[in-house]
Amino acid sequence: MPELPEVETIVRALQNGGRGSPPLVGRVIEKAELHWQRSIATPEPARFTQKICHQPVKSISRRGKFILIHLSDAVLLIHLRMSGDLRLEPVTDETGSPIPPLIHDRVIFHLTDGWRLAFNDPRKFGRLWLVDDPHSVLNGLGPEPLDEGLTAAVFYQHLSRFRRQLKPLLLDQSVIAGLGNIYTDEALHLARLHPLTPSNLISLEDAARLLDAIRSVLQEGIRRNGASIDWVYRGGSFQNHFRAYGRTGQPCPECGTSIARLIVGQRSTHFCPVCQPLKVAPAGGNSSTS
Repeated sequence: MPELPEVETIVRALQNGGRGSPPLVGRVIEKAELHWQRSIATPEPARFTQKICHQPVKSISRRGKFILIHLSDAVLLIHLRMSGDLRLEPVTDETGSPIPPLIHDRVIFHLTDGWRLAFNDPRKFGRLWLVDDPHSVLNGLGPEPLDEGLTAAVFYQHLSRFRRQLKPLLLDQSVIAGLGNIYTDEALHLARLHPLTPSNLISLEDAARLLDAIRSVLQEGIRRNGASIDWVYRGGSFQNHFRAYGRTGQPCPECGTSIARLIVGQRSTHFCPVCQPLKVAPAGGNSSTS
């Protein structure tokens, strides 16, 4: 958290204006103020603050859970991790009085026209990179789930190469980029696939259904500006439409069975025991459903 829909919501707000702020594109970064130097992954902090000065923001994009701010002479990559957020705000209020930074603002970019971009991160896990080539950071990411080039056949071949449980496999950013705990649970429920199903046992039909489900929940999450489930990210409403995630003991929207919870790879995982039966390999080697 935040996951792809939350990151995409932030990117769109910075691109076009939103969340009560104007667009970031077109503004110039006058200086960077570091309150937690470990937030900077590369280059070293002194070089970071020197290099980013006086660079205009040309465009903003997303890759997986990364935010890419394309500057005139570099690319600023931001990964929010567990608790990060970006806040574009004026430095003074309507009366001209200074607006103080928040307690967990780790990096503040002072912009032209009296605005600032604050990277807020209570848990200090988020990281920033200032690089010439973003591929140096992003080259290990798997395909974008919303990319039209990711067909059902390609997705099936991709999954069948592994012998891993579906839930942790889908959370692996080198396999598919952008999914986290929430949207993986939601997609698996919609696709009627058990989170512990070995990936090499799913059929082409299963893979096609799963890919459609992933895209469906991500697009719905984006449409609703993401999910707001704690103090980290606010403004979205997708949490009001969860099928499985966080609904332990509540009725499945499909069959009425109580949603179950188990721990998979140290992550809370929510599923319907009836709608999502576990597929196992029988002694003969062919897949079956238990």
